[in-house]
Amino acid sequence: MRKSKFSTFLLLGALLAAVVLLPGCSVNVKKEPNGQDKQVDIKTFAGGIRVSNDADASDTGLTVYPGAHLKAKDSGNDNKSANVNLSGFGYSLKVVALEYESDAAPAKVLAFYKDQLKKYGTVLECHTAHLNLDMKTGSHDSRNDSNELTCEGDHGSNIELKVGKKYDQHIVAVEPEGKGSSFSLVYVRTHGKEADI
Repeated sequence: MRKSKFSTFLLLGALLAAVVLLPGCSVNVKKEPNGQDKQVDIKTFAGGIRVSNDADASDTGLTVYPGAHLKAKDSGNDNKSANVNLSGFGYSLKVVALEYESDAAPAKVLAFYKDQLKKYGTVLECHTAHLNLDMKTGSHDSRNDSNELTCEGDHGSNIELKVGKKYDQHIVAVEPEGKGSSFSLVYVRTHGKEADI
């Protein structure tokens, strides 16, 4: 997995915050003991944003592969977990992502998660070069577009398991790393009409 993926989630939250910042907003920043930002909450009359690096695997609806551990921060001090929530003007977005590493081969990790993901529906297996979030706003009532998940450019050495609909999906992305695996657990939910995150 690319180190920039989780920075991208946090950057997305910060950019969205900049767009909705208006007079009368409140900003609350919680810090880690080392002084780094742990969570940022922004509230305006138009909605709210919460960006946090305090995500938990249970927030994705999946359990962690036995013996796997959350990847450590990299040299750029990028966290390997993110929890981004945005709501306002009848729109909401929730993205939870965590990156793990394991000594197990990718095939074993994939088999474990294929079994776990079945509870959410039919599992789609995609071969990708990078994580592909196939998002759609709206609800299951949308008639003009399919809400079905697809594989985009089915090529690459990474394997991505997807289940759900474009507006509510669980993703596990697995790639070889050394003698083991690196994998990400991702949950994405979007709503186009008055929904709580």
